[in-house]
Amino acid sequence: MNDTGLSAALLQAAQAMSAWEAAAVVLGVAYLLLAMRESLWCWYAAFASTAIFLVLFWNVNLLMESALQVYYLAMAVYGWWQWQRGGAGHTGLAISRWNARQHLVAVAAVLLVSAASGALLQHYTGAALPYLDSFTTWGSVLTTWMVARKILENWLYWLVIDSVSIYLYLDRALYLTAGLFVIYLVIVLFGYRKWLLHYQATSS
Repeated sequence: MNDTGLSAALLQAAQAMSAWEAAAVVLGVAYLLLAMRESLWCWYAAFASTAIFLVLFWNVNLLMESALQVYYLAMAVYGWWQWQRGGAGHTGLAISRWNARQHLVAVAAVLLVSAASGALLQHYTGAALPYLDSFTTWGSVLTTWMVARKILENWLYWLVIDSVSIYLYLDRALYLTAGLFVIYLVIVLFGYRKWLLHYQATSS
């Protein structure tokens, strides 16, 4: 696509996007920025953004992505509780890390379940890009739980998932949402660095 075609596509996307999508994008960015700072307010932003995206994804036939939002709603509540009341003495969680074996099991499980659900979606539904949709869904299920448990490497998992999600949303003409995930990639890098420094400072 040349520059003229790209500009026309972006203009068309801007005209088509809804105020609800814009609100979900703003809240999504706020969630990550607040999570990077380990602020409990990130879960309020996550809950609101998720509720909007649930409807948006359903309307463009991303069935697994829409179902994922239901899980996100529950995890927003769980994450808020864990960050405030979890951990030793119920005073809130500290950042922790997984070992190589835990990562291997986690990645293998995501790939296996994604392959299975992708095959089912392809055979029984009209879902768009069923395997990629499944991968981002199950990867996000795991990684959101990692955030709620303050596992440091969640940021690296998001780096992969968000990169795949950008292609998925561009294919569905959710250009503003795709743009949100480009911003996510930048925030993810800063988030990982900030959590890593905090972990090192409190573990030494």
